[in-house]
Amino acid sequence: MSVGRAVVLTEFGKPLELRKFPVPPAPEGGMIVASHCGGVCGTDLHLQQGHLDVPTPLVLGHEGLGTVHRLGAGTAVDVNGAPLSVGDVVMWASSIACGDCVPCRIHREPTLCENRRTYGVNRPVDQEPGLSGAWADYICLRPGTAVVKVPEGIDPLAAMAFACAGPTMVHALYERRPVRVGETVVVQGSGPVGLAAAALAELSGAERVILVGGPQARLRTAAEAGIGDHHVDIVGAADQAAALAEVMELTGGRGADLVIEATGVPAAIDQGLRLARRGGSYLVVGQYTDSGDTTVNPHQIVYRQLDVVGSWAFTGAHLVQYVGLLPALTRRFDLARLVTRYDLEEHGRALADVAAGAVLKAVLVS
Repeated sequence: MSVGRAVVLTEFGKPLELRKFPVPPAPEGGMIVASHCGGVCGTDLHLQQGHLDVPTPLVLGHEGLGTVHRLGAGTAVDVNGAPLSVGDVVMWASSIACGDCVPCRIHREPTLCENRRTYGVNRPVDQEPGLSGAWADYICLRPGTAVVKVPEGIDPLAAMAFACAGPTMVHALYERRPVRVGETVVVQGSGPVGLAAAALAELSGAERVILVGGPQARLRTAAEAGIGDHHVDIVGAADQAAALAEVMELTGGRGADLVIEATGVPAAIDQGLRLARRGGSYLVVGQYTDSGDTTVNPHQIVYRQLDVVGSWAFTGAHLVQYVGLLPALTRRFDLARLVTRYDLEEHGRALADVAAGAVLKAVLVS
């Protein structure tokens, strides 16, 4: 039986381990994928630090791209009905919703599934086939996983730039609060989620996209990739009030039609409320993990008559939409410029660089 390497979280706050696992047979209705790219997300850092209650030991990696290695019985097509063969390049949704809980069955909100199973997050090696995360040579994809072929000619690293952030923002901008043609959009945050928000806002017909974040090197990279019309460094600003005033001036003095929060920093919320125009919208996406409370002046919501909307995670359908948009995204934006690649053995350095903010998007390559 062949074996594959995988990066394992054994204990919170401790270094990760590179282990070897037997490659299992392809399950009926599923497949084994050679996982060539595993994205490093901020959530992975939170998992390693113990900020989320997940089972261990656990193969990390909920963002992935690879080639079909073995197809299980009954597996012949991807979610679009395209024929699948060994060697095809695919991406897959990180989660499978149960379909039976109240959010799935009654509220029609599979992103809020109470029992969803997520690769690289809650599939421990002692309860599942060990290779259940993308930070590995191989991953076992079970029945019910949304698997989609990547269009020909797409650079895998470009596809991985927004592997999680892209479908997250497709959900936010398709289901929760769409960008309307001609709107002015302010995006708070210049990490992958913020850049995905800005890129998709431009594709959706926004007249002006203002990216507010930092540090300056990250904003410069975004500008070089063609993402955003204006770039305001609030992280390195000596005077944050002056930086916020600059953002307001760029909106024409009235505020943005839509402000998208993608920082994960609670203090950004009150700032974002004040950047929206009266009658505008505030879309909160970045507060995925609980980073604590913040002070908000509710008068700003009422005075501005804001629609304040939250958006959580994504489904397989949103991943399919993201993959379908890759030709348009890569024609318009240099997404590969955003990615720093690491060998699988360099997982520790990759995670440390993400923690330090030294890279925009880290991808493990095997």
